[in-house]
Amino acid sequence: MPDRTGSQDASAPPGRPGPAAGSARDAASIWLRPALSGRGPAPAFDRERLADAGVRLADAEGLAAVTMRAVARSLGSAPASLYRYVTTREELLELMIDRAAGEIRFNGLGSGDWLDDLRTLAHRSREVQLRHPWLPEATASGSPLGPHTVAYLEHALAALAPVPVPARTKLEAVGVLQSVVGSLTRAERARRTDGGTLARWQRADREFLARTVAAGEHPHVAAAVTAAGGGVPQHGEGEAGAAAGEDGAGTAAGAGDEDPAQIFDRIVTRVLSGLLGPEGRG
Repeated sequence: MPDRTGSQDASAPPGRPGPAAGSARDAASIWLRPALSGRGPAPAFDRERLADAGVRLADAEGLAAVTMRAVARSLGSAPASLYRYVTTREELLELMIDRAAGEIRFNGLGSGDWLDDLRTLAHRSREVQLRHPWLPEATASGSPLGPHTVAYLEHALAALAPVPVPARTKLEAVGVLQSVVGSLTRAERARRTDGGTLARWQRADREFLARTVAAGEHPHVAAAVTAAGGGVPQHGEGEAGAAAGEDGAGTAAGAGDEDPAQIFDRIVTRVLSGLLGPEGRG
């Protein structure tokens, strides 16, 4: 069966039939099914151990390294034994994603300010995603619901309880927030992997945009830069639709040395305020 990246898991047992289309096992969430099939010897491990093994492998070698065969090998077992717990690699990824979501802590919430609480959740999610570089890729097409991801959703919606907008708007806002966190942490991780510094990336963007604007071929961009006080959008902020830097076009001073966490906080604040304010501010 194709995994989340569209590839086939070569470790599936040859000739193994998939679940019948429309069957209860095929349709139901893995979290609603028995923890393992009723046939076979006594269980050698459980879903938690599978998830832990998959996370360790992905942390060390990347998401592509996570196959049923590789995880089974790390547990000292045969690939076929894993099919008592999960039916596909995609289900294994669901266990891993929920296992990582379980690292998000909810202490200190309930401040009475929905924006502060959601920013806290966003920062804690960022920390987890930076700790597990494969996580933004695994959730790029959406985060499957499991016990820990539902707990995150519960706390996010609890923070939004006093906001006078429809429930659909709140759910959409939480979904957009998760996408923004994933996008920004993926970009931040890429900069670290490439050995680039934030200042260098921002300086390059400013120099290029300043020269492009000076050429006079993009009047709307020039007008926006001028209206923003000459600032130039910082690298990575365009992914979340955030606005310009504070210093002059073509310079490397000021925001070039800004902490990535501060930039993250500013973008998240702008996105949430745009989605839920001014109604969200009462």
